[in-house]
Amino acid sequence: MKQGIHPQYRPVVFQDASCGFAILTRSTIKAEESIQWEDGNTYPLVKLEISSGSHPFFTGKQKLLDTAGRVEKFNKKYAKKK
Repeated sequence: MKQGIHPQYRPVVFQDASCGFAILTRSTIKAEESIQWEDGNTYPLVKLEISSGSHPFFTGKQKLLDTAGRVEKFNKKYAKKK
């Protein structure tokens, strides 16, 4: 590999702004802020709008639509009158 052309690969904390869920992983993303992690070290911080900590699919709070009931309601509303 050529030296000096690759971005720095380092530990970074990604934090969900809505629920406070945070994960320490490695990335090349540039971050303006930093945070002190549980191990006492300071890492760059990237704030996210949504993550697995707040997404309805992962939290189990997903709304299921009653599509059968909606189709029946539509057919009843717009059925041809005899």
